[in-house]
Amino acid sequence: MTSIPGEPTGAPTDVSRETWDSQDVDTPIGAEAERAVRMMHAAQGQLPRPDRQRVFTIANQKGGVGKTTTAVNIASALALQGMRVLVIDLDPQGNASTALGIEHRPGTASSYEVLLGDIDVGEAVQQSPHNERLFCIPATIDLAGAEIELVSMVAREGRLRTALSELEQYDFDYVFIDCPPSLGLLTINALVAAPEVLIPIQCEYYALEGVGQLLRNIEMVKAHLNPALDVTTVVLTMYDGRTKLADQVAMDVRAHFGDKVLQTVIPRSVKVSEAPGYGMSIIDYDPGSRGAMSYLDASRELAYRGAGGQTR
Repeated sequence: MTSIPGEPTGAPTDVSRETWDSQDVDTPIGAEAERAVRMMHAAQGQLPRPDRQRVFTIANQKGGVGKTTTAVNIASALALQGMRVLVIDLDPQGNASTALGIEHRPGTASSYEVLLGDIDVGEAVQQSPHNERLFCIPATIDLAGAEIELVSMVAREGRLRTALSELEQYDFDYVFIDCPPSLGLLTINALVAAPEVLIPIQCEYYALEGVGQLLRNIEMVKAHLNPALDVTTVVLTMYDGRTKLADQVAMDVRAHFGDKVLQTVIPRSVKVSEAPGYGMSIIDYDPGSRGAMSYLDASRELAYRGAGGQTR
């Protein structure tokens, strides 16, 4: 296997479970600390590696649905549990790169150069400072002009698939492609490059608005460019259990997508929103929070599902 600079050479560090006095757990801080220890303890039970490299495009042209947040936090949770994970930031805003603590200033080797074929994919890969099994191909502002540059290129919809053809040699278990909130050429390239689509849907009004257009685009890509493409996973985000609306939206999404929807729902959380400001995922920023525990559960559920979205 080809190695990437900085990749781990030994077994993951074992995290021992500490004993907490009941009087400590009775306080809010103690309870959160206890949840953090439970999370780290749960991570010791490493997930089975998939039979093949699983590549997901995370797409939803609607902004603010938790797309990037879901990408980086599920990736971080899987890496915590022993998987080798790569996040490809295909959004010119570079939010996934920021959340993973990855350098993405102008001039940095990025997904822009990979997409145009100027560099090999391995040259753009950076290791996250928070986990030795988590990697990222960052996005820079240069990517904003890629849509225009791609228009005149031959086989413009398949540029990313061609560039990522060498990924198998890097031995990643999971690859997540974080798309911009649009259905332009960048998102089309991501859909052509991956066999699996993960759609985050927020538990709010208008949740399914626009998803129909996304599904139609996915069907077009499947019919003409990528026959292996399928929506395998739907994640409910920003769930607020205090409202009937959240429950109604969740019911509607489950009725529409069936068992492709993860049982785990991601709650609305201030901590999840704060974490990127510190260049961290919620897994690293506050491992004892409800958001972190939810993403850990979602990652485990994802890992135990097959490519067809069925629980093994």
